[in-house]
Amino acid sequence: MGDKHATERLAGDAAGIARAAELLDSGGLVALPTETVYGLAGRADRTATVAAIYRAKGRPDFNPLIVHVPDVAAAERLARFDDRARAIAARFWPGPLTMVLPLAEGAPIAAAVTAGLPTMALRCPAHPVMRAVLEQAGLPLAAPSANRSGAVSPTSARHVLATLDGRIDAVLDGGAAEKGLESTIVALRDGGGWQLLREGPIGQPALAAILGPATPVSEARIEAPGQLAQHYSPGKPVRLEVVDARDDEFLLGFAAVAGDWSLSPSGDLAEAAARLYEGLHRAAASALPRVAVAPVPDAGLGRAINDRLRRAAS
Repeated sequence: MGDKHATERLAGDAAGIARAAELLDSGGLVALPTETVYGLAGRADRTATVAAIYRAKGRPDFNPLIVHVPDVAAAERLARFDDRARAIAARFWPGPLTMVLPLAEGAPIAAAVTAGLPTMALRCPAHPVMRAVLEQAGLPLAAPSANRSGAVSPTSARHVLATLDGRIDAVLDGGAAEKGLESTIVALRDGGGWQLLREGPIGQPALAAILGPATPVSEARIEAPGQLAQHYSPGKPVRLEVVDARDDEFLLGFAAVAGDWSLSPSGDLAEAAARLYEGLHRAAASALPRVAVAPVPDAGLGRAINDRLRRAAS
């Protein structure tokens, strides 16, 4: 978008979906709901639109963007799929899984989307509103999380507007994000290896059941979103594994540790994942200058939760 102006609020109905598709087709930026977090969507085939995404987010241009597609056929026009990619797509798409794959020759994708890398990150989302927009727009959409870069990821339209109101064309309200954590990112390497680049709702054991043992991540290059060390920050110092908070700390509780606000009073990891960013938003908005977080078990979905918390605390 050009000069700063009011961001349209669109309902997640037929009229809102049609308006979002119209704005996207014309090169606009629209925050859209997915089952993970809200994404800031724009045409992945236009350099100017991708630049506008970076400008709105204040995001470094070495951090690639995930491209969202409606189905595997659309994905195969953009990246090189092998039998492994097709197997995990058949199992986990539509859903919270992003694959990093070799860029297809002649793929109509702006170079800024891949940050100049020979690979690209692809996802087929499950949220019905996002899928309806993808179908109507008929475009691959680059869509990083709809927030200022480094801030807490948004799980509601209200969170989007907290940092992007006036910076984007519209937000399409599809309710609260179901999963509340960004997608799992897996990179499939030439020669048969694979790596888990970002923990998420789909755990490594489920992927290993199809792909075999993973290869450790050793390279320092950034080739997928969420690999920057400081990410998901509430803008205040964060202390982890806390049972008794200090007087100047807003305590995010879990299970028996009640805190000022609890990720899950019952200790349910799925509930904690869905409420994580809401909790960090509350901590950011509180008058207390510091944040503390109760211990969260580092197993299953807890690994993905703790990954985000460690980045928030870095």
